[in-house]
Amino acid sequence: MKTLDMRGNPCPIPVVNAQKTLAEQGSDGVVVLVDNFVAVQNLEKMAKGTGCGFSYTDEGASIYKVTIVKDPTKAFGNPSEPGSAAGKKGPVALITADSMGRGAEDLGKLLIKGFIFSLTQLNPLPEAVIFLNGGAHLTTEGANTVPDLKALEEKGTNIYTCGTCANYYKLTERLAVGSIVDMMKITNTLAKASGVITL
Repeated sequence: MKTLDMRGNPCPIPVVNAQKTLAEQGSDGVVVLVDNFVAVQNLEKMAKGTGCGFSYTDEGASIYKVTIVKDPTKAFGNPSEPGSAAGKKGPVALITADSMGRGAEDLGKLLIKGFIFSLTQLNPLPEAVIFLNGGAHLTTEGANTVPDLKALEEKGTNIYTCGTCANYYKLTERLAVGSIVDMMKITNTLAKASGVITL
C-alpha cells in the first residue's frame, strides 16, 4: 500500500493526492501522513463518500497516520478523469484580492493558495481565471500561486490580469503567468461565462 507524506500541505492537497493514488490501477488503498486533524477529517469524508474503509492513528508530535482501504464491492471513480465532463464549459473565476476571507492575513493567503490549487482539480477546468485589484499580485514573480496557475494555463485555462491594476501596483514587468488584458476583455469574458466564481 502506497504511503503519501502530506505533512505541511494545506487542504485540499492531501485529499486530492489520496484520490489520485486510490484511482491508480491495482491500488488497494493508501496511507496518508498529515500534521493536522482537519486533514484527517477531510480524508475521512472523502473515504466514506466513495465507499472506502477509513482509520487513523495519532502518532504523536502532531503526526496523524490515515489509512484508507478500497471497498472491493464498490468502484472508486476518479473525479478528474479526462472526458467525464465532456462538452461542458467550465466557469470563470474572478479573484479580486491576494488573500481569501476576512480575518488573519496569513490564513487568508494560505486559503487563496489552496483555492487556486483546487481549481486545477475541477472537471471541467475553469475557462478563465481573472485577477483584479490586489489579486494581480498572485500572477507575478515570487507568488506561491504561480505554479498552479501555470498548470491551469498548460491545460487550456486562460489566465488574465487586469492591465489597469498591474499598472497601478507597478507589476507589469513582473508578470509570471498569463496575459495582461483590458476591462473590455474582462467584461466580455464574464458576460459569456457559464458561471462565475467571485472572491
